[in-house]
Amino acid sequence: MTQTPTAHTPAQGHASAQITVPAQHSMVTLLGSGDSLLRVIEKAFPAADIHVRGNEISATGDPAQVAMVQRVFDEMMLVLRTGQPMTEDAVERSIAMLKASENGESDGAETPAQVLTQNILSSRGRTIRPKTLNQKRYVDAIDHHTIVFGIGPAGTGKTYLAMAKAVQALQSKQVNRIILTRPAVEAGERLGFLPGTLYEKIDPYLRPLYDALHDMIDPDSIPKLMAAGTIEVAPLAYMRGRAHPVFTNVLTPDGWRPIGGLKVGDLVIGSNGEPTPVLGVYPQGEKDVYRVTAQDGSWTLCCGEHLWTVRTRDDKRRDKPWRVLETQEMIGNLRAAHARRYELPMLTAPVCFPEREVPMDPYALGLLLGDGCLTGSTTPSFATGDPDLAMALEAVLPGVQVRHRSGPDYVLNRIKSPGDVVTLENPVTRVLRELDLLRTRSHTKFVPDAYLYNAAEVRLAVLQGLLDSDGGPVTQKDRTCRVQYATTSIMLRDDVIALVQSLGGVAYTRRRAAEGRKQGSARGTYRRDAHIIDIRLPEGIEPFRLARKRDKYHAGGGGGRPMRFIDSIEPAGREETVCIQVAAEDSLYVTTDYLLTHNTLNDAFIILDEAQNTSPEQMKMFLTRLGFESKIVITGDVTQVDLPKGTKSGLRQVQEILEGVPDVHFSRLSSHDVVRHKLVGRIVDAYEQYDSQNGTENGMYQGRGTSDAKGSQGK
Repeated sequence: MTQTPTAHTPAQGHASAQITVPAQHSMVTLLGSGDSLLRVIEKAFPAADIHVRGNEISATGDPAQVAMVQRVFDEMMLVLRTGQPMTEDAVERSIAMLKASENGESDGAETPAQVLTQNILSSRGRTIRPKTLNQKRYVDAIDHHTIVFGIGPAGTGKTYLAMAKAVQALQSKQVNRIILTRPAVEAGERLGFLPGTLYEKIDPYLRPLYDALHDMIDPDSIPKLMAAGTIEVAPLAYMRGRAHPVFTNVLTPDGWRPIGGLKVGDLVIGSNGEPTPVLGVYPQGEKDVYRVTAQDGSWTLCCGEHLWTVRTRDDKRRDKPWRVLETQEMIGNLRAAHARRYELPMLTAPVCFPEREVPMDPYALGLLLGDGCLTGSTTPSFATGDPDLAMALEAVLPGVQVRHRSGPDYVLNRIKSPGDVVTLENPVTRVLRELDLLRTRSHTKFVPDAYLYNAAEVRLAVLQGLLDSDGGPVTQKDRTCRVQYATTSIMLRDDVIALVQSLGGVAYTRRRAAEGRKQGSARGTYRRDAHIIDIRLPEGIEPFRLARKRDKYHAGGGGGRPMRFIDSIEPAGREETVCIQVAAEDSLYVTTDYLLTHNTLNDAFIILDEAQNTSPEQMKMFLTRLGFESKIVITGDVTQVDLPKGTKSGLRQVQEILEGVPDVHFSRLSSHDVVRHKLVGRIVDAYEQYDSQNGTENGMYQGRGTSDAKGSQGK
């Protein structure tokens, strides 16, 4: 394009400009069929006289309008250079953007050509792009911020553009899933009173989202994507339904607590073993729950929408990241070629409980729980075939002499000081009484809470004492060595499993029945069932102190890597439920049997549509579902609220709360950004004028919400 310098005559107030159109641009594409585009420009600038001769366009008249005409044709040719056709609507919007810049209503940072040529998504023969300056800034904000609010009247393309960005993010693998949601409260209708199945009830509320989705993705692939959980469409009320029964135990620095008793600010244990604060607690009402069981026998209860971090063997082999799936997504899909499909994450470090003072050395306690006689009817004793254990026990029990009596039997005598004239209580007996272990027998022994919920070093020392006395390494051909422990006490069995799990290991238990099992020709049969525990501990956790057992363990290759896989998911009735959100980086927390689970959505693009119909509580709940590597776009029109009278809109309130918060952006669109029928923009303006004249605050009339137009499509 070549331009003749503008000739300006100050006395007459006239100017002229000549524009030469390059040969590669057809004059028909520039001026429109039947000069339709030229007529739009002439109508917009009546004080400029425009003439066309060949490939040259001249304009004379008012200097400001002549300069503007020249800029309009410049922008049009920049758009045409990209191969995109110009339309009457595009010309009108280009003129509006240039006038706004000229009048100081915008900073002019983006030109009409930049706005009109920004492609978001090309799908099914159409290209989706912004059509107005505010739409472009809205789209740019989605790229540059984690949470974006698109606020404006119906027809401004808020939802449609957000959907296009979501599909673009999914296709480019920036996210792993798209979640679309809407509050189902419009026109005072309630789901429970609507006819049909659940999906038939919610379908009218979600139809605009489905329609937009079908414009951007092959309709045949959408059911598969939804079945796989890649795309989830649900009412807002179901978004937070990732819950446990209220009685489900969650691990805290002080031990186990029911999840229903947690409050915001309480601490729970994360996957790294460290405390992490609870950011949100959300009662869920009564829901169907499932029992999720791992192959080591550990289990917990949760609802069908509850989230699990898992990976498959293929994920591990291809070095893919862990994925997040709902409980219901895994039902019926738990096996692959007869192997368990979904591996669960393990603690990356032992649980960090606060260190407590204990009355007896933890290793000594473990030895006595394993092979000690604690009945209290005689002096405490210890039975072992390893003199090294007797010596180790004496070394950690101050004031006690471990005296060999006969065979494997040792007596724990108090060391008397010179001049003792009064018989004092045996120190071991005194501590056993303090710990409520006195008079326990082999089938009633247990690990006191002061040791179970203590520092990792204390817990490991107790476990080492138990394994040195009543456990041992088991070597297997072509496999790593495992550790085995046996006890007749159900309580001690569970406590040993808890110690192992709290250190990041796994423990499998089985029962060996006493009935019919001979103890030996001289002793007859066993009187009580034995509980056998097979243990695998993480690398770096030493299970033995006794040299012969430790050497055999390492010679056998050590314990290998502890692993957990989901074994079964079964219905478990209906329960009152609650969900929590925690501040841990991976969103994981420890629940029953040291299983790791979470409730927050990671690697997702989440769109909340019609957000003006959320309550403040719902808005807070939704925003706190944000996970890592996720993005949230919230759209709504604060002039069309369908909430019950007296309920404040969460979208209105959140503007007061989050305005100015880093990485949160508010994009506000107006009637000038309506890309639906032109009459819609005029209607919006008329209502705004009416509200202004009648003093209606922020247009707070009640009206049925409408979905955004598909006005951001270009061809």
